[in-house]
Amino acid sequence: AHKTLELRAFFRQFPYRQAPPEYYDYLEGKMSHDDLFWAFPAKVKNARREAWHAELGSKEFPAEIVDERIHAAIGDAEDWVLIGGPPCQAYSLVGRSRRKNDPTFASDEKHLLYRQYLRILAMHRPTAFVMENVKGMLSATVNDASIFQKIRNDLSEPLNVVSEADKTQPLGYKLFSLVSPRADQLGEIPPEDFIVRAEDYGVPQARHRVILLGVRTDWPNTPSILHRARKPVPIEKAIGDLPRVRSGLSKEEDDGDNWLAAVQAFGNSSALFEDAVSLELRKAIASILKKLKSNLNRGGEFVSGKPAPQFAQNWLRDRSLLGFCNHATRGHIRADLHRYLFAAQFAHTNQRTPGLEEFPTSLLPKHGNVAEALAGTMFSDRFRVQSRGRPSTTVTSHISKDGHYFIHYDPTQCRSLTVREAARLQTFPDNYFFEGPRTAQYHQVGNAVPPLLAHQIAKIV
Repeated sequence: AHKTLELRAFFRQFPYRQAPPEYYDYLEGKMSHDDLFWAFPAKVKNARREAWHAELGSKEFPAEIVDERIHAAIGDAEDWVLIGGPPCQAYSLVGRSRRKNDPTFASDEKHLLYRQYLRILAMHRPTAFVMENVKGMLSATVNDASIFQKIRNDLSEPLNVVSEADKTQPLGYKLFSLVSPRADQLGEIPPEDFIVRAEDYGVPQARHRVILLGVRTDWPNTPSILHRARKPVPIEKAIGDLPRVRSGLSKEEDDGDNWLAAVQAFGNSSALFEDAVSLELRKAIASILKKLKSNLNRGGEFVSGKPAPQFAQNWLRDRSLLGFCNHATRGHIRADLHRYLFAAQFAHTNQRTPGLEEFPTSLLPKHGNVAEALAGTMFSDRFRVQSRGRPSTTVTSHISKDGHYFIHYDPTQCRSLTVREAARLQTFPDNYFFEGPRTAQYHQVGNAVPPLLAHQIAKIV
C-alpha cells in the first residue's frame, strides 16, 4: 500500500495528465520501478516526503516526530484540511459478530485509534477535517456506551480529551452531514444523516459509509451538500469495456484447452438435472457451454486495449495509457468454476443472484457452515453475482479471499472480478497502478473511499 501511494505521489508531481513516457513504460512492464525513480530524483524525493509509512502513536513514531512532519507539510498556511479515518475492523458489523465472545474485544486498540486523529486536531487546529468510517460505527459500543456519540463529542471539543494541548485558545468544531442539512429538535444531526450512499453520487457501487465533515467554529461559512446523480450507474457501464478474460484453473494444469474441458464437464453434471434447476436455466447453461472457446487468456498486470468506460470518461480515462493495468484473473478449483457459471447464468435468467438454497444440492460446497446458511442462521449468499443493470454491491477487502462475493456477470468467463474491475467500481482512474501481489492489490482497492466521491467532497471542502 505504501509503495502504491508513493508511486501516486510521484505521478502527481507532474502537471495534470502530463506524466512522462517513462511512467507509462513502467505501467506496461517495459521499465523497472528502480529505473523509473532513478530518472526523476527530485520528483521521487518529494513523493517520499509525502508518502510516509508510519504507525501513529507507536514507540517508533512518537508524537514529536508526527508533529514535525505535520508542521513541515503545512508550512505557513493558516487554512488547511485534515483527511483520514481510523482502522474500521472493530466498528464493522461483521467484525463485531465474529468477536462477540472475545473478552479482548472491548480493549482492542482499534476502538481507540481515533484518539491519534483527535490529538492532531487539538495540537494543530485545522480549519476543517473529513473523517470516514464504516456504517457499523453508528451502532458500535464499548462497555454499553455508544462509540459514535463519544467520537462525536470528542471531535466537537478535542481539547477536553487531549491533555497536552494548549487550552489558552478556544477550539471547537461543528459537525456537518454531506448529504442532509436537517437537524433534530436539539439542533443535532441524526446519526443516520452522516451515512453517504456512494451509488447516489455517480459511483457504480452500493457502498455506504459514515463520513463526517467538521468545520472549526470560528469559520463563518456553512458547507453545501453533495448533489445526487440523476440515476445509478450500472456495473456494465463501469467494467463492460475491459477485455474478456478467463479464470484460471487451480489444482490442475492450467491452459486454455484444459480450462475449456473443465468448464464443459459441467454439462454432464447431475446437478443440472436436479429439481432446483428450471428447464429455462438448464437450456441457457447448455447453450453457454456450446459457445465457450479455449482462446481466452487470463489477462495480466498490463493488457493492451482501448479503455472506453461508459461513465465518467474524463475522470477514468488517460489517453496516454493504451491498455488496462492490474487486469489479471485468479485461479479457481473446477467445482467453483461450475458454481460461478451456474450463479452467473441464474442471475442473468432471473435478474437476481441465487441464494444457497437455490443451488443444486450436488453443487453446494462441502463447508461445515453451509447447513447453517441453508437454515438461515448465516450468510446464504455465499456466491454473489454482481448483476447487470445495477451498481455492484460493496467492494470490500474480503475480495482478496476467494472472490465468491464478486462473481462476474458474464457466465462465459467463469470468474471473479479482477483488481482493475474492482478499481473501476471504486472509480480509481485507469492510470492508478496498484503495487504488490494480487492479494495486496485487492486489499488496497477494497479499503479505499471511491476517489470520484472523494473528489466531490473535496469540492465542498
